[in-house]
Amino acid sequence: MAEASFLDHMREIVGDVRPSIAIAGLVAIFVVLWSVLSTWQQYNRLREFKGPRLAALSKWWLIKKVGGGRAYLDFWESRNNTLTISTGSIARVGPNDLLTDDPELIRHILNVRTEYRLSDWYDGMRFDPGNNNILPWRDEDEHFKLRSKMSAGYRGREVEHLEPKIDKNILSFMKLLGKYADEKKPVDFGRRAQFFTLDVISDLAFGEPLGFLETDSDVYKYIQITEEMLPAVMVTTIIPWLVKVLSSPVFKSLLPSEKDRLGFEKLMGIAKQVTAERFGPDKKVQKDMLGSFIAHGLTQKEAESEILLQTVAGSDTTATAIRLTMLHIITNPLVHPTLRAEISKTHFSEPVIPDAIGRDLPYLQAVIKEGLRIFPPVAGLMSKQVPPPQGDTWKGKFIPDGTKIGYCAWGIFRREDIWGSDAGEFRPERWLESKGEKLRERESALELIFSYGRWQCLGRPVALMELNKVYVKFYND
Repeated sequence: MAEASFLDHMREIVGDVRPSIAIAGLVAIFVVLWSVLSTWQQYNRLREFKGPRLAALSKWWLIKKVGGGRAYLDFWESRNNTLTISTGSIARVGPNDLLTDDPELIRHILNVRTEYRLSDWYDGMRFDPGNNNILPWRDEDEHFKLRSKMSAGYRGREVEHLEPKIDKNILSFMKLLGKYADEKKPVDFGRRAQFFTLDVISDLAFGEPLGFLETDSDVYKYIQITEEMLPAVMVTTIIPWLVKVLSSPVFKSLLPSEKDRLGFEKLMGIAKQVTAERFGPDKKVQKDMLGSFIAHGLTQKEAESEILLQTVAGSDTTATAIRLTMLHIITNPLVHPTLRAEISKTHFSEPVIPDAIGRDLPYLQAVIKEGLRIFPPVAGLMSKQVPPPQGDTWKGKFIPDGTKIGYCAWGIFRREDIWGSDAGEFRPERWLESKGEKLRERESALELIFSYGRWQCLGRPVALMELNKVYVKFYND
């Protein structure tokens, strides 16, 4: 009887509406109810963590921020609006996304024995959607194998003339800047810093610079087109399934390819061409990074992807460090003369300071560290996933398995309990004044710029060598 009365009631509601329309309406109601329930469950599982209200319900807040070009500041502000500036914290920035400025938590996540894994955020970092590279490789065993094949090349052990090649490109950089000085013309230093780092990494990666400094131009419009693409790339880190859609046969034919003459795709073509020369019966053997990778077992496809990653990731981050540090040096009336005085007292016969000497200059090292701290060159979420099935507990708060935790670089390096009440100021002296446990705490936090543990950046030695040399040469000339 109850069933019959229900059907009668539904007939009264539907009336003369066609059955197909009625069914569609019921399906729509079911979908809405399911969506509401799903959203509530997603919201509820991370309800203990505060953040922007919209972020708890939808990915839209996160998409808007990463696509807007100032996500590093938005993350910091959202964290500050939710929590206190003086203590380590976790904020919610998505339905399943958390953000932290706690160095201890980050080291816990990244340590070599961690059960955390790379999240699908890294799928958006596949520069060539058809091929993987060491950055987004989420299979731990494959990642370890690839890393072991590449470590010798990145450390420079099997790269012939690594330091002289960096020196050569520094001299080309100074020659280009000198030309503008002689002609009393303004120069876009930030852009030329990118020219320099792109030529360095291409010279080390496959034996010759791409020619940015020599031509004083954005070769193949690589920088311009990459900057235009970047917001879309960052959005795919939040919606990673877009990568699979875009790499499908339907869309792939519509996208740029390595056959293009300009931009990132042209670089893909160069990577394929250079790598192809190192394989086959008439293969070219060279003692550069690519040669080292191949000698340790990288396949042709793997080598293509890795030198592409090197060029993209290894140039922009170092260029950011150089231009922002130089900006703070030349606009600081205390730092500028102090650094000049230390360099003027340093003696060496080479045209560019040897790396070993640069590493021993205390004020130079303080300037380098402070430059990396005041404007960290890597500011993406780089989210890791909480291990199943047990989840994790941090400082009394339970974090469910499958939750993604990213890091707020800007927040880490503005923590007043770590850096002092002047954390927002560029003051290299803080590194010389720090002693004992405080110095260890600060250096441990700064190390996170290059990641940590099993995911530490392989390019760290090359980047630091460039920084040890380039600032000295500005004053040396």
